[in-house]
Amino acid sequence: MIYDITQPLFECAVYPGDSRPEKQILQRIDKGDICNLTGFSMCAHNGTHVDAPYHFINSGKSIDKISLEKFIGNAYVATHHGDVTAEDAEAMLERAKKAGSGAEKKILIKGDATVTLEAAKVFAAARIDLIGNESQTVGPLNEPMAVHLELLGAEVVLLEGIRLGAVPDGVYFLNCAPLNLTDTDGAPCRAVLFDDINKN
Repeated sequence: MIYDITQPLFECAVYPGDSRPEKQILQRIDKGDICNLTGFSMCAHNGTHVDAPYHFINSGKSIDKISLEKFIGNAYVATHHGDVTAEDAEAMLERAKKAGSGAEKKILIKGDATVTLEAAKVFAAARIDLIGNESQTVGPLNEPMAVHLELLGAEVVLLEGIRLGAVPDGVYFLNCAPLNLTDTDGAPCRAVLFDDINKN
């Protein structure tokens, strides 16, 4: 089974202050044009997207410089509501390790959860590839910088704005490869989970 954990772009949640995605109809067959043609404009962090280190670190890697291995591979979905403490982060990593298949390298947090700075330090120290969450920002909404700096400084990429409501906890194969946008701080992606790994 394939789980699409991506928000529909034009109806997506938007971080406060960011511009909303806008759709433009450029050509329409029913208006006499030879084809239907759509244009759009958006912020790189609208909807389901990934953050590169360059988002908060001026000397950090841009999205096109990050290995695709960071975005593709086994991942662990863990439900949590509220603040994610250091102890919570350690418990998630331990469960993921016990599940096997290297899923502890990519942690996806299901629920209304906020990664605290203390949890970010645990994930950064573990040198994971990626952390994903359902919020439009991985840290506190009113003060995201410290958490971003901790994780992005350790080259942990952030997958934000995913939707995991239909996905049970466990190990999956994740593909959230971003658009190859040169020299940018982030990019939209189509994030999907495959559950065939659980049948092996």
